[in-house]
Amino acid sequence: MIFTQTLPLTVTGFNLILKCNTLLFYLINNGLENSVFNVIMPILTNFGSLLVWCIICGLLYVFGGLKAKKVAILGLIALFISNVAVYLLKPIIAEPRPFLVLGNVHQLIPETEIYSFPSGHTANSFAVATLIGLKYSLKFRNKKFRLIYPLIAFAVVIGFSRIYIGVHYPLDVIFGALIGVTCALIALKLEGRIFKFSMI
Repeated sequence: MIFTQTLPLTVTGFNLILKCNTLLFYLINNGLENSVFNVIMPILTNFGSLLVWCIICGLLYVFGGLKAKKVAILGLIALFISNVAVYLLKPIIAEPRPFLVLGNVHQLIPETEIYSFPSGHTANSFAVATLIGLKYSLKFRNKKFRLIYPLIAFAVVIGFSRIYIGVHYPLDVIFGALIGVTCALIALKLEGRIFKFSMI
């Protein structure tokens, strides 16, 4: 009896979340449309690609010291885990991209991948941003400031760009961010085991 009473409420709640997801998508994709963002966002969104973050980790490894090499390896591990998670979830959830099912979508870049949930660009960005941000800090006027704050802000902008250019819903980005942060924390948790017998 309790089950039959709560099921409609659960379905109603889920439908409300999906409706808010679509409304927020239109608010960002259409409501915030302007000539400046139309130029900036398609450029910024490319920084969330797997290739770009792999290059960043590669540069850290090649030009950095001992710590940077370890951080670069951990970053690549976090990227690997997050991409496995994303590409396993995409066909399971099988959510079509917004421009495939909604009308009046302001799509700024071509996209061949049909599945939307979760956002891989966002997961990539949060994975490496979290990892590097937790490992490094800047010293300014005898105070240390962790890089986590500006790097996470940059990852948020990349996530925002995915919605603005019309290829992801807000929930895709939110869950992409959660996946990225989780994968970074997993990589950090495994750090001791990874480098236990390493010469690095």
